[in-house]
Amino acid sequence: MRRTAKRTSVVSMLMAIILMMSILAACGNGGNAEPASSASSGTETKTDTANGAAAGPAFPTDIDGLVAYEGDDRKEKLIEAAKKEGNLSLYTSMALEDMEKVAAKFEEMYGIKVQIWRAGSENVLQRIVTEAQAGRFDYDVVETNGPELEALHREQLLIPVKSPYLSDLIPEAITPHGGWTATRLNIFVQAYNTSKLKKEDIPTTWEGLLDPKFKGLIAVEAEDIDWFAGVIKELGEEEGTKFFRDLVATNGISLRKGHTLLTELVASGEVPYALTVYNYKAEQLKNDGAPLDWYAIEPAIARANGVGVAKNPKNPAAAVLFYDFMINEAQAFLAEIDFVPTSNKVDSSLNDMDIRFVDAGIILDEFDKWEALWQEIIMEKK
Repeated sequence: MRRTAKRTSVVSMLMAIILMMSILAACGNGGNAEPASSASSGTETKTDTANGAAAGPAFPTDIDGLVAYEGDDRKEKLIEAAKKEGNLSLYTSMALEDMEKVAAKFEEMYGIKVQIWRAGSENVLQRIVTEAQAGRFDYDVVETNGPELEALHREQLLIPVKSPYLSDLIPEAITPHGGWTATRLNIFVQAYNTSKLKKEDIPTTWEGLLDPKFKGLIAVEAEDIDWFAGVIKELGEEEGTKFFRDLVATNGISLRKGHTLLTELVASGEVPYALTVYNYKAEQLKNDGAPLDWYAIEPAIARANGVGVAKNPKNPAAAVLFYDFMINEAQAFLAEIDFVPTSNKVDSSLNDMDIRFVDAGIILDEFDKWEALWQEIIMEKK
């Protein structure tokens, strides 16, 4: 896979939430977590009672100390402390059936019960922000889209973790601030119903979609603004914008809410051709025997999904252990269930695909521009 870090993007709703949180912060602490204390917080020095010499730092018990601990006994001590906690609260936007499989692996390995709350990525973000306003921190770990994780980082609701497994990941998986880390890639691919369309009729370029034979056949997920921005930037803003205007004018684009739903509608034939399905879901349905195939008009646009640890988790050791698990042991399992992991140690069927990565920070910074263009062209709101 040529994982070229050419940044593009956009997503909706995030800036409004960030603004709201900033206003609250200006009026007081707004329910936000307090700033992190020093890395040594919660860590004491043991004394060798036999000779009075210092025996080294004790394993920390608070989140600030846990995320910074780099001792050789880190994993052993994390497991011990996490088992005493016994539970982990996880908020996620991963399809429930998939996350239940991932959580079962974690429970099997460490004996820690995972309580899952699942919703769309924007709802995950909204719930965490709302709870923070009320001074509640009911989640220990969040697993969701990069843009939402970036928004949570900017509001200081996540805490960076010093993990020994970060060095195993591709460079694009590591955020400069460390507030969250990419664990898998959602690669936007094109899918078609093999009973409705023949393989030889499927276009291999964006311009091929302008053929009138695709009139009324094309659908897109209703909120894929970051993909839209990525394609336009790849084509060049003038040419890319013109392409989408021409596509809507010539063949039209229908919208469906949810990538899983869109992929299932391709499989059923209700949507003959979809522009933005996630590669893993298309592959899963194809392997289940659905009349569906998929491919990518390259370079494909990829959005990172990742994991972040809550600033004030109720189960801090379990939270850090799960973070390590997601960027280490879970990587091979994610590949087994057709996700694209971010570990350099795990092979992917998409290693040779030309990819452009969405930059979550730019998604937030350029929100207004791309959201307005999406509404004007794709949603045809004048």
